[in-house]
Amino acid sequence: MKVRVDVMLKAGVLDPQGEAVRHALGVLGFEGVAGVRQGKVIELSLEQKDPAKAEAEVREMCEKLLANTVIESYRVEVLG
Repeated sequence: MKVRVDVMLKAGVLDPQGEAVRHALGVLGFEGVAGVRQGKVIELSLEQKDPAKAEAEVREMCEKLLANTVIESYRVEVLG
């Protein structure tokens, strides 16, 4: 079973990488970009067949390793 996790910095947490991308876009002529937030996408292939159990397992992975829950939020999507 495939599961996708989107991890983003929480609102209010400074995002220096996102700011660097926003600045570079302006230098390249892409005007009007007011802000950029950069995150990460993690795709997992699990042997688990039950979607609810797969989601619970991945949420536990996020809490323990995949996301720094002090400054990041995450979203889990079971792809099937």
